[in-house]
Amino acid sequence: MSVPHVAKPRTTAVVLAGGTGQRVGLSIPKQLLKIAGKAVIEHTLSIFENAEGIDDVIVLMAPGFVPDVEKIVAKAGLTKVIKVIEGGSTRNETTERAISALGEGLAEGEDRNVLFHDAVRPLLSQRVIKDCVDALDRYQAVDVAIPSADTIIVTRTHGEDGEFITDVPDRSRLRRGQTPQAFKLSTIRKAYEVAAGDPNFQATDDCSVVLRYLPDVPIYVVAGDEYNMKVTQPVDVFITDKLFQLASTAAPRPADEAAYRELLSGKTLVVFGGSYGIGADIAALAEQYGASVYALGRSTTGTHVENPEHIDDALSKAYAETGRIDYVINTAGVLRIGKLAETDNTTIQEALNVNYLAPVQIARASYKYLAETQGQLLLYTSSSYTRGRAEYSLYSSTKAAMVNLTQALADEWAGEGVRVNCVNPERTATPMRTKAFGSEPEGSLLSSEAVARTSLDVLLSAMTGHVIDVRQQDPTRDVTEASGFEQALASVLDRQEDV
Repeated sequence: MSVPHVAKPRTTAVVLAGGTGQRVGLSIPKQLLKIAGKAVIEHTLSIFENAEGIDDVIVLMAPGFVPDVEKIVAKAGLTKVIKVIEGGSTRNETTERAISALGEGLAEGEDRNVLFHDAVRPLLSQRVIKDCVDALDRYQAVDVAIPSADTIIVTRTHGEDGEFITDVPDRSRLRRGQTPQAFKLSTIRKAYEVAAGDPNFQATDDCSVVLRYLPDVPIYVVAGDEYNMKVTQPVDVFITDKLFQLASTAAPRPADEAAYRELLSGKTLVVFGGSYGIGADIAALAEQYGASVYALGRSTTGTHVENPEHIDDALSKAYAETGRIDYVINTAGVLRIGKLAETDNTTIQEALNVNYLAPVQIARASYKYLAETQGQLLLYTSSSYTRGRAEYSLYSSTKAAMVNLTQALADEWAGEGVRVNCVNPERTATPMRTKAFGSEPEGSLLSSEAVARTSLDVLLSAMTGHVIDVRQQDPTRDVTEASGFEQALASVLDRQEDV
């Protein structure tokens, strides 16, 4: 006898964005504040857009700002967002409005999973989302929390004398609550129905409503993340911005051969630094898949990237011959090692011209062509961009500038649909590196072909404003189970030894 199939309930993420930003000192809601080139709420919504376990998303926005979020959703192509509605005057009222919206269209007896998440927690990991959704297969209510690293004290105020400690709870049993908080819709609805009969009802989160009014319902705790921070105080804005700047993005999944051919056929690529190494490999791959490729380099075409006229001429020729430019890639660079105090002006000027001013000129000259095709500019940084090292001051600092340039231009050009990304390969076997360091142990370096392949995947993706790490697979670490920031943190620590 066959067992009837039980359909898995739909899972909706409810993004609570009712805050006003007063504690951050803003005239607009803090969820509309831009961090790393995007509004905080866009970062948060993008996380749920990419979460496999989330079917759709509802946003509860501060009154008067619903159109702002609707514009962000439309511009970013966030297809899972099905509603943007006004929140209430309190957190509880906002949740009640969400519960009402979630119940619309449900058949009698039908239930669904719901995850309530603060819009101003834009560093939520896919791992936490998955753990919450999985936990709802067994429990009706789920919270997310992390251990408290600080000692927590209980105080009492004695008039004008100030506060005094009355208790110090056992820290081993204390947890700091985060979001999302996840529930069966029927459970959280019932909790609020019971709470409505309490004239003194007031709560700052939804799990406490279940705990107080449905005491027989166990609330399971999912392990949270330290970096799943809430943007509440002015310092949080600064910290979150820096975390986004340092956190790199996993490379998009490779396409198959047919997809590469379909996506690149008829497209035009202009590759500066295309004489050898990564640039030459990108050019060869793209040409193999049917693209018109212009591989430009000092030793092959006489193109000097530090000369703006050479850049303009190369782009003009590609456009005149093909009628379009879809992708512009710059892999050109120089690596000069030495103590800055002992470096002559000619070497300094060369490093600045090639590693910084050339990408700036390439970006400026490429813009009009890429705006026409809604194409992409792809730049390259170095694994040392997060921390300058002795004798690499010029190289590290100019490569750090590529990250800032990428994020700034991605924001600046978003309205025209032009994407800008930056690839961050770890130590790679290229002629430039061999010239600087000589022969290195076999297997210790990435191949330029691997970086080129990932570069193509980035070009064909919809991402923009990202730093994409390309690293050799560590067989001892399953990176698919690590969160984006966990991977980034490991990457930052690794870079202390990389160049």
